[in-house]
Amino acid sequence: MALSHNSFIRGFNSIYQQAPRIQPEDEADFIGYALAWQECVATHHHYEETELFPALEKAAGKEGLMDDAVQEHATFRGGLKTFKEYLQRENTKFVGTELVAIMDSFKDALHNHLAAEPPTIVRLAKYHTPETPIDILAIADAAGKKQLSIGFIFNVMPVFLLNMETVEFEGGIWHDVFPPFRGVVKTIFTKGVPMWNSRRWRFTSCSADGTVKQLAV
Repeated sequence: MALSHNSFIRGFNSIYQQAPRIQPEDEADFIGYALAWQECVATHHHYEETELFPALEKAAGKEGLMDDAVQEHATFRGGLKTFKEYLQRENTKFVGTELVAIMDSFKDALHNHLAAEPPTIVRLAKYHTPETPIDILAIADAAGKKQLSIGFIFNVMPVFLLNMETVEFEGGIWHDVFPPFRGVVKTIFTKGVPMWNSRRWRFTSCSADGTVKQLAV
């Protein structure tokens, strides 16, 4: 989960830093990129509330364990909605500083949540017993697969995978572990899929091999 949240933060930062420097000829691509990030974050938190959290609470045998996280989602949901609405306006000039101002309105709430949730998940280990085992990774994997669709894979997933730094984070111990695919499949997702709408993904912060790269603008 920490890797996923790091990707969301890197995606946020890439939009925040590049928005004021976007030229008119790049606006459509950048708006598509920013909307993909918003959809990625919104979908992630929807899946947590509808699939992951209920499954974790059921496995632990304790309702309400993740209520605090759900309440945290509400603190930035409105900001994400405003962010999306701004980018989808028709016949209105895009102004990068206006987008940054919107991001300023929810950045602290989003960051606080993304920093707080992984330790909360780790603490669920205390409910793990031989009689009631809790395989958090298996639960998360099963819940996450329900969110995938062809549209999500081609139009949203690249913003997630190409903002994920795995080479240096925690000494690179997760580089070959997450995302959970290998070989040809990994190549397809990190290099093949991003060929669709490729001009959007040039604004990401990382390369397909999980290293930080220079921002496009």
